Amino acid sequence: MDQPGYDYHIDIPGTTIFDGKQAMKGYALNKMCYDFNRAENREGFKADEEGWMTKYGLTEGQKAAIRSRNILQMIEEGGNIYYLAKLAGIFKLSVQDVGGLQTGRTTEEFQDFLQSQA
Repeated sequence: MDQPGYDYHIDIPGTTIFDGKQAMKGYALNKMCYDFNRAENREGFKADEEGWMTKYGLTEGQKAAIRSRNILQMIEEGGNIYYLAKLAGIFKLSVQDVGGLQTGRTTEEFQDFLQSQA
């Protein structure tokens, strides 16, 4: 039921809600990740991560998250999981690896969970 003025956000501990504020915060990070749709950009990033992050104007928090390969921190820094998927691929992480990180499970536990829901 649609109720004007009702706050539909659900508080899920450990979950970062991607809203307008997060979209603005993560614009540069998400733009960089979008550009990883092109193979030459992925190769350019692998060859010079620091230069690539500077080129896109990433914040220090975003850079730190990338340096540590911390996908959850990237989300907290405004990253949208759909754009981060390309970056995760550069780091050799699958969507199921990231799903495990997001749910506090190992990749194998997350895969078992998915299969149990089928």
